Amino acid sequence: MNKPLKIAVLKGGWSDEREVSLVSGKAAAGALRAFGHDVTEIDATPDLASQLKDAAPDVVFNGLHGAWGEDGCIQGLLEVLALPYTHSGVRASSLAMDKECTKQLLRSNGVQVPQGRIVYSLEELARVNIARPLVMKPNASGSSVNIHILREGDNRPLEALTGSDEDMAHGVLVETFIPGRELTVAVMGDTSLAVTEILPNKEFYDYEAKYADGGSSHLIPADLPDKVTEACLELALKTHQLVGCRGLTRTDFRYDESRGVNGLFILEINTQPGLTPTSLAPEQALAQGISFDELVSWMIGDASCRR
Repeated sequence: MNKPLKIAVLKGGWSDEREVSLVSGKAAAGALRAFGHDVTEIDATPDLASQLKDAAPDVVFNGLHGAWGEDGCIQGLLEVLALPYTHSGVRASSLAMDKECTKQLLRSNGVQVPQGRIVYSLEELARVNIARPLVMKPNASGSSVNIHILREGDNRPLEALTGSDEDMAHGVLVETFIPGRELTVAVMGDTSLAVTEILPNKEFYDYEAKYADGGSSHLIPADLPDKVTEACLELALKTHQLVGCRGLTRTDFRYDESRGVNGLFILEINTQPGLTPTSLAPEQALAQGISFDELVSWMIGDASCRR
């Protein structure tokens, strides 16, 4: 084993995804201790610079999810402090958190994404003219928080499903609902790991389906035609590279099998996939013979500044 390191594991924070991050961070810390590292777990606060100064780590494992932890802000702080860290850097993290900007980048490079638009006020939302079924979701959050699906015949006004203009300050994305199957692919470095089909035990793969015991089942590898599997793996790696990601990512798809390989649509890329007991990226790594502890150790070995 290489020389033990002083590692700060960032977890918790103050985003909507705090609870998930606490679980991810605790799991990562346990894995790193199993390799003999000196690990300090930090429940991140806005005074994170002082917390890191006190911990004086060699490397930072970023186990934060959502706003501030995953959107380039913390990454910028770590760059200023010259602390090597895991996952993607400032630019890629910021870009990937903005779903609409990511879609524009992918679309301009020939990658298929759902059609839609972003709005910033209730007045704009009332004027959206997208045929149902449609999906409405925050433009800059993850873990399937605050997502609404309106089916055909559901005539509720969109503005009734959200809050005030202040709540919409970061944008709400309204896009065409893609029928079919939920697929996801994790990328580790420059390698796509596998294709998983997610089978939620309810109508939609929401927060509860993601993180509750029994909320969903995962089929790995997904039962797909070889051409579709190959396309998923290639598109996930292409997305990882176009966005400029590093370390571990996970790209989510909808697959309309009635259209064959042309039925693949990318929904988003996650630059800091969950590391909970029900999370998909560690499951895919394990399917390739990489244990959870080995995955986390690899991420530390991949850490750097200027990412």
